[in-house]
Amino acid sequence: MRVRISRVVALAAAIVLTGTASVSGAAAAVAGTHVTTRPTIVLVHGAFADSASWSGVIERLQQRGYPVVAAANPLRGLSTDAAYVRTVIDSVPGPIVLAGHSYGGAVMTNAAAGDPDVKALVYIAAFAPDKGESALELSGKFPGSTLGDTLAPVPLGDGTTDLAIRQDLFRQQFAADVSRQQATLMAVTQRPIRDAALSEGSGEPAWKTIPSWFLLAGADRNIPVAAQRWMADRAGSRATVEIRKASHAVGVSNPRPVADLIVRAATAR
Repeated sequence: MRVRISRVVALAAAIVLTGTASVSGAAAAVAGTHVTTRPTIVLVHGAFADSASWSGVIERLQQRGYPVVAAANPLRGLSTDAAYVRTVIDSVPGPIVLAGHSYGGAVMTNAAAGDPDVKALVYIAAFAPDKGESALELSGKFPGSTLGDTLAPVPLGDGTTDLAIRQDLFRQQFAADVSRQQATLMAVTQRPIRDAALSEGSGEPAWKTIPSWFLLAGADRNIPVAAQRWMADRAGSRATVEIRKASHAVGVSNPRPVADLIVRAATAR
C-alpha cells in the first residue's frame, strides 16, 4: 500500500479530536463514508470523448455500492497522460480496479505498471499495448479502421496536431448504435487528442503482472475487433466478452454489460 501523507495527517487529527485510537473509525471519518471492502473503480476515457461517456456505467456501478472516480484524461501524450492518471490513482485509498476505453486503455496500461493497489484491469474496446507499441500501430495491425478518413486536424503551435472526428461523420464512425440526438451531443463535446499521443510508444505494460478482462465491440470502426481480440488473447484475458453489433462507444450504448464485466473483475479471486 502506498503512503499518502495527507491521509496520515488527517487520520492523526481525527484520533486526537476523538480521543480514540480506533483506526477503522478514524479512517472512515477521513474518507467521509462508511468502511467498505469494495475496490474503487477508476475509469479512464479515451480520445474523442470525455468522462461523461462513462455516465451510464457509473450509475450502474454506484447502484451496486462501488465507489467510482472518473479521471479526466488529458489526451496530450501517452507518458504524460499516464503520469497524470497515476496521480489520480495515488489519491485513492485501498484497492483499485482500473477500466479504460479506447486510448484510455493504453494510458492505464502505463499508469498501473508496478502499482500493487491496482487489482484488475478492464479493457473496454481498448488498446492494450506491449512495450514500444503505439495506439496508431495497433489500430492498423488488422484491416477495418476507417478513423483516418473522418479526422479534422488542427495544427498546434509546437508543430504537432490536434485530431477530432468531423461532427457530420461522428455518429457513423464512433457511435453508430447510439441515438442520433445523443451522438450529436457527443460529437460537439468530444475532446481532441494530440497526434503525438497516438504515435508514442508504450512503456512496460501493467497487463503482464495485473489480471485483465476485455470487452470487445464487434462493429467498432476505430479499433477493429480483430485487433481487440488479438490484444485480449496476448494479455491472457481472464474473461473476454464480445458485443457483436456494438460501436466504439460501447460504454454509452451498452452500459450494463460494461458495468457487469467491471464488477466481475472487482469480485474475482
